[in-house]
Amino acid sequence: MKVLNSMLALGLLVLNGPIKAETLEAGKSVAVVVYRSPSCECCGKWLEHIKNNNFTVKDIVTDDVQTVKDKYGVSAAMASCHTAIVDGYVIEGHVPANDIMNLLKTKPKIAGIAVPGMPKGTPGMEMGGKKDAYKVVSFDKENNYKVFNSYPGSQ
Repeated sequence: MKVLNSMLALGLLVLNGPIKAETLEAGKSVAVVVYRSPSCECCGKWLEHIKNNNFTVKDIVTDDVQTVKDKYGVSAAMASCHTAIVDGYVIEGHVPANDIMNLLKTKPKIAGIAVPGMPKGTPGMEMGGKKDAYKVVSFDKENNYKVFNSYPGSQ
């Protein structure tokens, strides 16, 4: 049933084109396609985070995530353990759902946003109270980077 719902959501996205502001404001679910390794446990935890924040997920498990990163222009500097696509944007790594929603609302002219590496305390990388300070970084097709949002760490 979940697979059918994901396919239906993706089909509606294709038929309706880009996500409209009204969809985000109305709190309707947003379709996202996630590519991840079968051995990655933290990816599954990040999927739960975005599902709990009104995203409908098509989960594609693959042994070759690097090919997906190459296809969507994710540089080694931006890379993490999973790659997602939502409304034409690349979401790389443990990006918080609220940053994805802000991206979809503001629609900047970038390729996507990333949390490079796997910082402790990011969604899916929770480890008790320990949190690394980290940045969500936007990137374009020419590999220009800019801080999209930043989060403080904890002791």
